[in-house]
Parts: sequence; structure tokens; C-alpha cells
Amino acid sequence: MHKIPESVLVVIHTLELEVLLIERADRPGFWQSVTGSLDALDEPLLETARRELFEETGIAADGERIRLHDWKLSNRYQIYPTWRHRYAPGVTHNTEHVFSVCVPRDIPILLSPREHLQYAWLPLLKAADRCFSSSNAEAVLQLPRHLNP
Repeated sequence: MHKIPESVLVVIHTLELEVLLIERADRPGFWQSVTGSLDALDEPLLETARRELFEETGIAADGERIRLHDWKLSNRYQIYPTWRHRYAPGVTHNTEHVFSVCVPRDIPILLSPREHLQYAWLPLLKAADRCFSSSNAEAVLQLPRHLNP
């Protein structure tokens, strides 16, 4: 089954603008925010973001205490050649929709070991520098303009 070339990026942060990054298990040294593709073409983006957030970190966005914030921002980028085999033949680009979520610094993080090796809380600029994806780094840098209302 091929991945759908539409995904979410969820920037996890604290009120003090510390950003949570996770290291990919399939590419050690590649750090990122939560990402993931739609499971079905009709899956709402908010549900994709909620599902991926929980699957990758164990953080449950309950809509009350922990709320996802849709930036209404999309990035279209070329899929890295190393990951193109996951998509249908001829698919070269992905559309990524950006979300953020503010959480307490002491929230338990439960990584999916098949997806991620470790996590780190970093100040905004250091987090942007560590992101391997330019769209992820840009989202981290834009975070102050998109703080949850």
C-alpha cells in the first residue's frame, strides 16, 4: 500500500517556546517534529494530526487541556529520493499541513520505538537548527507568530 502524498507536521512546544524534537529510527541523526501522512483520502487533517501526535509521542490532544492549533498553512515539497519508494510510482511531491500544540514541559513522552530513538526539548533557535527538513525548521521559526489563542 502506498503512502498518500499529503501529510501533517505538528510542532510541539511549551509556553516558554521550548520545542520537542524526535530522532528518526530509520535515519539516526535526522531530527524532526511529529509528521505523518493521511491514512485515507477522506481523513480530516485535524484527525491525522491528533492520531500522529498520539502514535509518535503518546500525547493525547483532548481538545480541552491539550489542543491542536491548525495554522492553515501548507507546504509543498519534493519527497526525498530515499523515501519515494513509499509512494505510488511517479509521485515526487508531498503537501504538508502545519499544526502546533502547547504542552506542559513535564508531560510524559512515550516514543514509538519503531519510529523514533530519542527526544529532546530545545530552545526555539536550537530546535530549528537541528531539524533536518527545511519546512520543519521554518515552522519552528514561525512558531511565535502562531501561538495558540
